[in-house]
Amino acid sequence: MANSINFLLIVTTFVAIAPLCFCHSTNGGYLYPQFYDRTCPQALHIVKSIVAKAVAKEPRMAASLLRLHFHDCFVKGCDASILLDSGGGLTSEKNSIPNRNSVRGFDVIDEIKSALEKACPRTVSCADILAVVARDSTILAGGPSWVVPLGRRDSRDASLSGSNNNIPAPNNTFQTILTKFKLKGLNIVDLVALSGSHTIGNARCTSFRQRLYNQTGKGKPDSSLDRAYSAQLRTRCPQSGGDQNLFFLDFVSPTSFDNSYFKNLLSYKGLLSSDQVLVTKSEESLELVKRYAESEELFFDQFAKSMVKMGNISPLTGRRGEIRTNCRKMSSS
Repeated sequence: MANSINFLLIVTTFVAIAPLCFCHSTNGGYLYPQFYDRTCPQALHIVKSIVAKAVAKEPRMAASLLRLHFHDCFVKGCDASILLDSGGGLTSEKNSIPNRNSVRGFDVIDEIKSALEKACPRTVSCADILAVVARDSTILAGGPSWVVPLGRRDSRDASLSGSNNNIPAPNNTFQTILTKFKLKGLNIVDLVALSGSHTIGNARCTSFRQRLYNQTGKGKPDSSLDRAYSAQLRTRCPQSGGDQNLFFLDFVSPTSFDNSYFKNLLSYKGLLSSDQVLVTKSEESLELVKRYAESEELFFDQFAKSMVKMGNISPLTGRRGEIRTNCRKMSSS
């Protein structure tokens, strides 16, 4: 009887503690929120304060920092390979089609890394910085919070081809986008929820010009785009020129993380083709869009879950990879 009671106490204690861990088994180690509690207890505060300063200075930065985490994880996993500059035989992912003249926020990451190196040298990885920054940026824009599992290490290489091929593109078909998500262990629910990050941020004219003038390949615009909205877009996105002109992904509340993105899709006012196909090319994704448009709470809950799931794509743990002292350069050979 005493042994049974002791066993019950052990099980009960484990169950009580387990939810605080959010552990994810990986090859060579685990990710868990308390990873830096002893080695760098001030890490999360340092990250939060610098991100808050950057977003206060430029609200658009929240979307840019969130996007960095996406574009990192979809290539070789969440390993900070996107931050590496070219040199020493390495070709940076920053030169890929999805990233060139597009991804930004590197200076903010550099400032965070510099502060962390002063506080806790060679301790906090650049990959973990990206994961925490994505969460903090979302919160600062008015979105949900989530507990970030930590313990990622940084890659010693990058993949230009992976960046060109694995990151979903604005003109990809729905099936192509879904396939890219599934190859990373993400499903259609994750696809729709994570697409909701387009409730903040901007896109360049060159990213959606085809929809305005030649979506069919026969000189006709995209019929799934609201005509009045299309006419408005054409005033600043001509058939030639203006490639870098910026447009809000969510024109209703461009700097607020909310569910208006999904409401826009139902009104056929999604800016990118990759947004609008969630409504026009899949009944399953359409139903999810409707649910998130109706309930911001439901969207926030799933977005948080999907971000944790995405942050666990092939992380380097244990002795794999390294801890860079400069996020733009490898620390060791």
